[in-house]
Amino acid sequence: MPKSIARRKTKKAVSKRFKLTGTGKVVASHAGRRHLAKSKNRKRMRRLGKSKVLDVSDEYRIKSNLPFN
Repeated sequence: MPKSIARRKTKKAVSKRFKLTGTGKVVASHAGRRHLAKSKNRKRMRRLGKSKVLDVSDEYRIKSNLPFN
């Protein structure tokens, strides 16, 4: 029986939190929208609902945990 090729597994926690764009940037959602919304104004809540592009310094760690993207 032939040996299987060793592959890295995708970290499922990372794949649920981050996505890669077509150009290779890492996108995530903002924190702080789940609860205590009454004390936050509407403009802030709208801004928290949109996705953010992560910094280049964080990309390597996230991309290494998403080997098939």
